[in-house]
Amino acid sequence: MGKFSTEMADHHIAFAEKQKMFCVSTAPLSADGHINLSPKGLDCFRVLSPNKVAYIDIIGSGNETSAHILENKRITFMFCAFDGPPNILRLYGHGYTVLPGSAEWELLAPLFTLPLAARQIIVADIHKVQTSCGYTVPLYDYTGERDHAQKWATKKGPAGLQQYIAEHNTTSMDGLPTALAEDSHTIVE
Repeated sequence: MGKFSTEMADHHIAFAEKQKMFCVSTAPLSADGHINLSPKGLDCFRVLSPNKVAYIDIIGSGNETSAHILENKRITFMFCAFDGPPNILRLYGHGYTVLPGSAEWELLAPLFTLPLAARQIIVADIHKVQTSCGYTVPLYDYTGERDHAQKWATKKGPAGLQQYIAEHNTTSMDGLPTALAEDSHTIVE
């Protein structure tokens, strides 16, 4: 049976920070729009307070999260235990995008090791926390991080990454603008 609270307790925070992967889900308001569910790896997630979290978002094939939270702010995070006792942690909140060069970026960026392909920080104010059993989540062994994103970004270089963002990251697959469409974004070097 799921348990709910209005903020993360210490054991929720410890569990989230231990996981090597989490998922982020967002959706547009349109009933015909596409729901987005993205797995995230690397050491990119930070708990800022019992009701606030952030993660470094790297350049990818799309930018659905930024578009959806720009439109309606809704965001959900999910953490699963793939080792140890079964557990699922969901964080429900309202998010926003922080871009390089902004005052908030200057405050948050030092909390992370920024990969070359860092495009934005997603921040969320959490209003509901849920835990559930996770009894059917299989056990997996963590063997390491993939290096494909770093190799891809290095090969593209700053100018190539900027061009890729302009071509692939300024609108969602449903045509919604992202925060990058409104900003003269520059790659973090």
